[in-house]
Amino acid sequence: MTLPAVSIDSVSKRFLLYHERNLTLKSTIMRGRRSIHEEFWALRDVSLEVPVGSTFGLIGSNGSGKSTLLKCLAKIYWPDEGKITYNGRMAALLEVGSGFHHELSGRENIYLNGSILGMSRKEIERKYDEIVDFSGVEKFIDQPVKNYSSGMYVRLGFSVAISVQPDILIVDEVLAVGDAEFQEKCLVKFSDLRAAGKTVILVSHSMQSVRSMCDQVAWLSNGTLMAVGDTDTTIKAYTDSLDLKRD
Repeated sequence: MTLPAVSIDSVSKRFLLYHERNLTLKSTIMRGRRSIHEEFWALRDVSLEVPVGSTFGLIGSNGSGKSTLLKCLAKIYWPDEGKITYNGRMAALLEVGSGFHHELSGRENIYLNGSILGMSRKEIERKYDEIVDFSGVEKFIDQPVKNYSSGMYVRLGFSVAISVQPDILIVDEVLAVGDAEFQEKCLVKFSDLRAAGKTVILVSHSMQSVRSMCDQVAWLSNGTLMAVGDTDTTIKAYTDSLDLKRD
């Protein structure tokens, strides 16, 4: 029996929403250093399995919890309840230019970001030309990345992340930035990863992208898992719910 690439078991994530802060020494003394806040559960008892070799989508409206779940998967957040189990090497690309140092050049950031993602210097050197070629920023590779456009940022960041050759790649809206040519290159790369038996987990607001890329989809709403299954069925359930709200 093949183990899933990722197993999410009863995961919940809580945040504290502060309504007032102790802005002065007097208010701190009067309140006894207490602040007024409430608990907000961004995720509630979410359980699902991501099959090995699949491209798995997370969908839902803004505030549904999908980005929180993605950050838990990427180990940026830690669940307050439940656990996440991985079977393989994981890499994440969640934000444009995440892990980049603005004052360093693109070349220097390839080595910095690659090391953060677990690659050795020799491994980065071996893949350097491939990373630069895929990103399409060769003319600007020795310029500080603070001068890069958002599209250049995401192209270089994505190129470094996929060069890690992870067993599990976690991606947040990577196709939202970049021109049509780069988006097509990303789709081809995702196909290559799938053909190699790798697993991709992605968040996207574009149902067209999800339909074209994903084998299975999970729909989240208000931190709760509403449905998980084949792409067309789950997207239809999600879009139908939006139509009902408009009515």
